[in-house]
Amino acid sequence: MLSVVRVHLPSEIPIVGCELTPYVLLRRPDKSVSTDDVPETSPLDGHFLRYKWYRVQSDKKVAVCSIHPSEQATLQCLGCVKAKIPLSKSYHCTTKCFSDAWQHHRVLHDRAASALNENGNEEEEVFGRFNSTGSGAINSSLSASASSASLANGSATPLYPAAVTQRSGETWFEVGRSKTYTPTADDVGHVLKFECVVVDAETKLPVGPVNTILTSRVIPAPSPIPRRQIRVDGMGHLDVDGRMTTSGTFTVLSYNILSEAYVSNDLYNYCPSWALSWPYRRQNLLREIVGYRADIICLQEVQSDHYDDFFSPELDKHGYYGLYKRKTNEVYSSNTNTIDGCATFFRRDRFSHVKKYEVEFNKAAQSLTEATIPTTQKKSALNRLVKDNVALIVVLEAKVNNQPFDNPGKRQLLCVANTHVNVSQDLKDVKLWQVHTLLKGLEKIAASADIPMLVCGDFNSVPGSAPHALLAMGKVDPSHPDLAVDPLNILRPHSKLVHQLPLVSAYSSFARTVSLGYDQHKRRLDGGTNEPLFTNVTRDFIGTLDYIFYTADSLVVESHSSLS
Repeated sequence: MLSVVRVHLPSEIPIVGCELTPYVLLRRPDKSVSTDDVPETSPLDGHFLRYKWYRVQSDKKVAVCSIHPSEQATLQCLGCVKAKIPLSKSYHCTTKCFSDAWQHHRVLHDRAASALNENGNEEEEVFGRFNSTGSGAINSSLSASASSASLANGSATPLYPAAVTQRSGETWFEVGRSKTYTPTADDVGHVLKFECVVVDAETKLPVGPVNTILTSRVIPAPSPIPRRQIRVDGMGHLDVDGRMTTSGTFTVLSYNILSEAYVSNDLYNYCPSWALSWPYRRQNLLREIVGYRADIICLQEVQSDHYDDFFSPELDKHGYYGLYKRKTNEVYSSNTNTIDGCATFFRRDRFSHVKKYEVEFNKAAQSLTEATIPTTQKKSALNRLVKDNVALIVVLEAKVNNQPFDNPGKRQLLCVANTHVNVSQDLKDVKLWQVHTLLKGLEKIAASADIPMLVCGDFNSVPGSAPHALLAMGKVDPSHPDLAVDPLNILRPHSKLVHQLPLVSAYSSFARTVSLGYDQHKRRLDGGTNEPLFTNVTRDFIGTLDYIFYTADSLVVESHSSLS
């Protein structure tokens, strides 16, 4: 007979807006074990699984800390209450927590006061675009919003029965009837209970024990501090939402989202486990990406299953069309779904897709090895060069009023390259060779058409490195220390390490801004390279690895996002 062997949750701490899907291990009638669901519509040997979720409400009211959401709050900022800032942002777990957070916390007060003075509705203006309600519900534009919770949690009816049972000061409210449950704002501060039982398909009565599991208290999804657009001196005009309004402008975002396959508690032990879970991260990523409202989005480390099942359909709802290039292999796992790659999205009302080029550095490595490496060294050369990295190049055509240009002779084309260069710091020659290979491919496209270009991605190269110099300066100094690492002689002669594309780093353009009030932003740029001080922060590294380059003879930067 069908029976339940084990039930557990991938994360103990549930988060508003992030779906919970318990791991349910079954023993089937043939004695085999499986995690496949057995719904009422497809019973197995006359039995199916019934699921229920409950909210366990105690008589004791609980608030959670806005800084450490897994901790219970012990104090509240009265200034937030007076300024009508959402209550969830006013709670802190300790006096030290409040003191440490004060420098950033006071910004909420300043923004609320400023917004009130300007338009009389500080709460909507300051928090409306983000995770803003007092109880922590996620943005209503997302698919797992609290407003659609009753449908998402397995019932077509808006309400479940009221109090289901009561004991020792606790009341249980039934909130879901499917295997997956998405916590809502009403769940914040409360424990959830999951029940799973085998049911006879004819009698509809339970058979065997009821398997239950309790969660920790539900916490609100933390909200990132909004980043605004900073206008480059003398360029363009920003509307009330911080978007460029000059005719012919567009916005672009480049973001390494960190593949789930590369996340581990050991590598990221400075992060709480709930913050590393994919259900939490994907909703945060989507909310942030959609919040920027970029016309072109270049993402790296996008797993193939995440692209197909999540990013492509979700961004489609927001008006984006997507293209994807998966890595050619995966050295960490035999599961093809965990292979990551580069994804490029663009707004359908701003651009149309003209052409797509796929760069596989493995193929280029094989061609190089065949042409230049002696037979006795080919195997070791391939072992060094074959690293599975790829680039996705997309040619787009701009639209006016959601329509292509009437005159074919005046088509406004744009070439967007999206790449993720090899990460290993011991392979400086491979990094530089990959960047050089990409640029040579882009030069061929440029030679066939007079077309503006963007080169975006995670180059795993700091400012001043040889790959960065090649991109930004068009050449590499023969005395550059990175060139000393070249066991295969693939970088010789050094005179070939050049390109003719007039590429400029987007953030370096901010250095020419001289208006008052920009000094605080310039302090977040490196004085020598004019690149951001960091785009990547981990336990062992703080620095810049990610860039957006553009052809300065055909494009001009008008604004960029404020730096952290």
